[in-house]
Amino acid sequence: MHKILRSFAITSMIAIPALISNQAMAVEGLSANVAATSNYLWRGVTQTDDAAGISGGIDYAASSGFYVGTWASNVDFGDDASHELDLYLGFAGEINSALSYDLGYIYYAYPDSAEHDNSNEYDFGEIYGSLTYQNFTFAANYGVNNDDLAEHVDSSLYLSADGEFEISDGLTLNVHLGNYSFDDDYDHMDYTDYGISLSKDGFTFGVSDTDQDNEDVTVYISYAMDIDL
Repeated sequence: MHKILRSFAITSMIAIPALISNQAMAVEGLSANVAATSNYLWRGVTQTDDAAGISGGIDYAASSGFYVGTWASNVDFGDDASHELDLYLGFAGEINSALSYDLGYIYYAYPDSAEHDNSNEYDFGEIYGSLTYQNFTFAANYGVNNDDLAEHVDSSLYLSADGEFEISDGLTLNVHLGNYSFDDDYDHMDYTDYGISLSKDGFTFGVSDTDQDNEDVTVYISYAMDIDL
């Protein structure tokens, strides 16, 4: 899922898995996903001005581990941008029975963000990689090819750690910690986000927050569904 930091845009749905590619990995062949959430959060920051979000995507995963897909959601940044369209591809596999990896590239596009103002363009991309060991996933996302406003940030890095634990039949506890850092000129915008959620049968109830002064604790509920095609 993505990414607005108010003074310039860099914005996906915490209600959906942190790495969209995980959905593509789940089923070999063609699959789709749809979701609804009370608040579309990305790295702890709302992308819908604290309003509801509706999203959906289509993925193709090959037996080799290669996957490609697209995902879309509504957004609200208080300007012309009304939706986000993500395109991604990558390669995922297992090193052994306990350790797996995922490497790829994702491009975040906001097709109508420059409709009336050419300086208001949010598109950017990220190279990402993750390692999952048993119940824990450690990931890194490095920002590349930023456009217009976002191009003033020479580099960005998001590091995250997530844990997933089944605490009863079908009920999963998820914990998350992430840190977003930027190049020296914008290091005052660095922040940490954290969250905890419970999921069962496609429903998720979660709490998310950041250490930013202007961000409050956010409680959200969502429902997501995968569809084999």
